[in-house]
Amino acid sequence: MRPAQSFVPRLIVLAFFVLTLAFSGDANSEPSPAKARPSGVKLDSFPKVLKPLPQRFADAETAEVPDFQRHVMPLLGRLGCNGRSCHGSFQGRGGFQLSLFGYDFKADHEALLDQNSGRVDVDDVAESLILAKPIDADMHEGGKRLDEGSWQYNTLHRWIASGAATERAIQTLERLEIQPAEIQFNTDDQQQQLTAIAHWADGSKEDVTALCRFASNDDAVAAIDESGLVASGLSGDTHVVVSYDRAVVPIAVTRRVQVDADIDAPPGSSHPVDRLIAAKHAKLGIIPSPICTDTEFIRRASLDITGTLPAAEEVRIFLASENPNKRNELIDDLLDAPGYAAWWATRFADWTGNNEQELNNVLPMRGAASRLWYEWLRVRLDDNVPYDEIVEGIVTAQSRQEGEDYREYCESMTEACKPGNEDLFAARDGMPLFWARRNFQKPEERAIGFAYAFLGIRIECAQCHKHPFDQWSKDDFDQFSKIFASINARGNTVSKDANAIRKELLDDITGGKKLNNGELRKLIYRRANEGGIVPFPELTYVNRSAAARQKAAKQNKKRKGNAIAIEVPKGYVLGQAEPIELDDDPRAELMQWMRDPANPFFAPAIVNRVWSNYFGVGIINPTDDMNLANPASNQPLLKYLSDGFREHGFDLHWLHREIVTSDAYQRSTITNASNSHDRLNFSRHVPRRLPAEVIRDAVLLATQSTVQTQKMRSTMSDMAIAADVPQNRNQRDFALQVFGQSARESNCDCDRSDSPSLLQSIYLRNDMEMYQQLASKNGWVAQACASLGEAGPGQTSNPQKDQIARKAEQNRVQMIARVKRYLALNSTRRAGQREKFEESYKAMRKRFKQFGYETPSLSAILADPDAWQLVSADNANAKEASDSLESIVEDAYLRALSRTPDREELEIAMQYINDSDSVADGLSSVMWALVNTKEFIITH
Repeated sequence: MRPAQSFVPRLIVLAFFVLTLAFSGDANSEPSPAKARPSGVKLDSFPKVLKPLPQRFADAETAEVPDFQRHVMPLLGRLGCNGRSCHGSFQGRGGFQLSLFGYDFKADHEALLDQNSGRVDVDDVAESLILAKPIDADMHEGGKRLDEGSWQYNTLHRWIASGAATERAIQTLERLEIQPAEIQFNTDDQQQQLTAIAHWADGSKEDVTALCRFASNDDAVAAIDESGLVASGLSGDTHVVVSYDRAVVPIAVTRRVQVDADIDAPPGSSHPVDRLIAAKHAKLGIIPSPICTDTEFIRRASLDITGTLPAAEEVRIFLASENPNKRNELIDDLLDAPGYAAWWATRFADWTGNNEQELNNVLPMRGAASRLWYEWLRVRLDDNVPYDEIVEGIVTAQSRQEGEDYREYCESMTEACKPGNEDLFAARDGMPLFWARRNFQKPEERAIGFAYAFLGIRIECAQCHKHPFDQWSKDDFDQFSKIFASINARGNTVSKDANAIRKELLDDITGGKKLNNGELRKLIYRRANEGGIVPFPELTYVNRSAAARQKAAKQNKKRKGNAIAIEVPKGYVLGQAEPIELDDDPRAELMQWMRDPANPFFAPAIVNRVWSNYFGVGIINPTDDMNLANPASNQPLLKYLSDGFREHGFDLHWLHREIVTSDAYQRSTITNASNSHDRLNFSRHVPRRLPAEVIRDAVLLATQSTVQTQKMRSTMSDMAIAADVPQNRNQRDFALQVFGQSARESNCDCDRSDSPSLLQSIYLRNDMEMYQQLASKNGWVAQACASLGEAGPGQTSNPQKDQIARKAEQNRVQMIARVKRYLALNSTRRAGQREKFEESYKAMRKRFKQFGYETPSLSAILADPDAWQLVSADNANAKEASDSLESIVEDAYLRALSRTPDREELEIAMQYINDSDSVADGLSSVMWALVNTKEFIITH
């Protein structure tokens, strides 16, 4: 037994080719026109599409020779041979390994022809293990995969018998045509067979349906089997995905909603966003929900744009306004509010990876890096700096300002790192901290993180292999990674011109002593905390080609002038054919590529993420997984917003306005028979849980006093959306943790969780923090009690009120005694003192009224002085007290839910407060109940 050779003499192959053409009466039965054909043979045209392999290799005696790239490897993939659970695993299986999913043609060909593997035996074809094992379930660990004599068996047998050859150059598949290009189902049990036509660069065309892989993005709407047969399911829309060679093609599948009853459609909208969504609705038979109420809109817009609850007074003013343009004006006000920049800086910090743990020891001051990163972003969002300029400040960041020497740089950074001086860092042009994270130092880490942050794509799988349903290969990943290889942002790196000054600063700190890293770091921390100037690291670019040239020059000198050729290293940005030469810092060229209007990722990535913030789902979902197998649910919509964003100079305010002024954003949660199941086509508002920071702040804004909440809203103090809640490795804020705040540990938007949990309910219902907020002397309950003249939380009585009551009681006793003395006078003396007594009693009644107590009439007290009991005006005038309590309950609803209570809710709340041991207890319970409603914790 001998292994097949990796080549076949050209004359033999040509003979096969000529004989095949001579004896074939049908062009569709000609051999595969690329790899089986020798490179010197050229045909002028291919008039027909080659029939599929199941027809061409149904007969074992066919003369056609299968092609390794076009036929053999795709077939092995369809049979599962190169999957994760078989020979494609990193350990292989049964002593034999193929590349995962079969895209390393050279390595796989060598593995198959390896003499020790026994997989291919051209002398005894039937004994080749790739034939013998798959037809024998007992012999093959993976079970029976094909039948002897089947077209699959014949294909592999014919390839081995012909010499098991492959061409060295990888053939280019220009496109994969899928017929039909779109599927529209109308009823149950409908089916549609897909046909896949491969168009190769040499002009040949072939039906490769039997060699494709198929998948559905939603089996409930459209299921697809391994042969490409699509079956209808529930109403809605999805994509089925077809993969062959390096091509990935999504096919849209829709099934219209069938509704028996008539549905009243809301008025149409001329807004561009609404027109594009309406076109999709028309195809699906969906009638959108009506527009939400003003109450719902102000709460929704405030939470989504600024991450904060609207103040109760703001809600009152907005609801009372009759201005027809008030929603647009509110949007403008919210975009100018401090909360907008604060909240969106937090979101940008999520996407760019601002993680304090990974920034540990990056700067000499502990805990400063994360604060500086956040403030740099916040200031630019507050100033509405164009998005591409924000990204440019990160991507092309330099440590020093133009014209700044190293000492000046260290002086400036020492000041900026002091708490409260973050604005000094924000004033700097670049933000090099992005490159300095400890988990962002390897080229591979940077390639993955960069693609995630700015392009919205996941390329980590391509680090090891190409996935059948993704476009990126291992070579794509490796070439992209090269771009980042020479960027140096480690903690002890400085430019060459800074070495002397850095040493001088270190010697001044250490006294010239040589210390280990830990001791040196402590001394630097101490000096910085004392206000001294300390050395800071710098981002540098290591020009490896320049270093190579210098080394070569020295070698040339030694070799008496014999020149050594220096090849300039190159890298490739994703999807581009032209390389970037790496003889200089490539980041400016990388940024230029991202700004290019033809870039398919940069603008759509941020558009998709902003859209997802407002709808809870992206136009592409997941939002960080833009790939061919995961197409947009509404591609015209994504294109319109992306193009408009670029045309408006990457203006983030334009993007926010264009989204939230649409009817699509302002839809109600009320559903109808056509859209009750829709979650992806924006026909209704789908309630979603608020993000962790927003919930934590909402609890404070609902439960703290007006003075406290006004300060929080204006200065963003103690606001989690403004990163003003200290977080460290061992002591994270409990509320933020249980509600799924992003830990920023991975390159995935899924790092932020919106999943419900039992701990979330426990926090809102029973956590000590919640009770502390309700019982706080600076809280809303204390404020409300004070306005009612009642004892606050934790007080058994009101001290001021008790003092007034004691004084009123003294005056009552004195007045009763005076009345009794007056009544003891004889009739003559009583008549003489009557006028004086009446004036005295009138003055006393006025004083009691000031104390808040009722007094009996003059005739009543004269008739029975002892019948007078001390009764407060609050108890005597229940109607007046009721009106005051009603306004307090209304304020509670406005604070927590941004609406007023209905009559039933108001009566229940007031009755509960009146039945409570104290007003403070009752009000605390009412606010507690409101914060624990679904209405508080979700959008609506």
